[in-house]
Amino acid sequence: MLSRISTIALHTFKESVREKVLYNLIGFALLLIAAAVLFGSISIGVDKMMLVNLGLSSISVFGLLMSIFIGIGLVSKEIERRTIYNILSKPVARFEFIIGKYLGLLLTLAINTAVMTVGFYAALFYLQRGLTPSDWVALQCIYLILLEFAMVVGVALLFSSVTTPILSATFTFCIYVIGNFLSDIRGFGRESRNALLGKLTAALYYLLPNFHDFQTISKAAHGIAAPRYLVTANSLYALLYVTILVAAAVLIFEAKEFR
Repeated sequence: MLSRISTIALHTFKESVREKVLYNLIGFALLLIAAAVLFGSISIGVDKMMLVNLGLSSISVFGLLMSIFIGIGLVSKEIERRTIYNILSKPVARFEFIIGKYLGLLLTLAINTAVMTVGFYAALFYLQRGLTPSDWVALQCIYLILLEFAMVVGVALLFSSVTTPILSATFTFCIYVIGNFLSDIRGFGRESRNALLGKLTAALYYLLPNFHDFQTISKAAHGIAAPRYLVTANSLYALLYVTILVAAAVLIFEAKEFR
């Protein structure tokens, strides 16, 4: 089973690389080089804060776009190409196919993020002519960003098993945006003093993925590390949510009929 899942994951990784993923890295590198040169003329302290903000935000945005626009085609693309018949005709269980696809894209994002992280620290090193202990706080932020990607890919995979790529992208993006404002939405429901609205916003708060707690870019820009309990809680939360999303995608895919 593990060998079949790893084979599908590796194939998905190779396919993602062929989807012009490298252009993403080139664009990120050019952005950071330009930023390092530009910020070099700004006062010391502000230049570093701006570069860290820009670098981490770019990693988040580039990875998010990859998570959505490659994730929505994980299943639907195989169905449209009719390659799904060839895959499932082999001794591959449907759950192995889904898990392999998910892990393959996650591997792509992890490698892509690792390369961008090296580029980020290279730009930071160039700007400061060295690195300080506080600079490594950004690694914690990047880890939390990766957890976000893992959940976004899970959402995209789920919708990819149900509907078309365009609708999958729309739904995934909407859930990501809403997930960043769940605390505000829940607070609005409480302040409205409307029982029905309060229950609805509370249901959304617990059902939809909460991305707000994963946002630590501004803290990292000031060299402030997130509390360990928050990192641990977010790790467990992401693991649980991803497990639910992938399990739901498996159940939907198992019931799907191909004609």
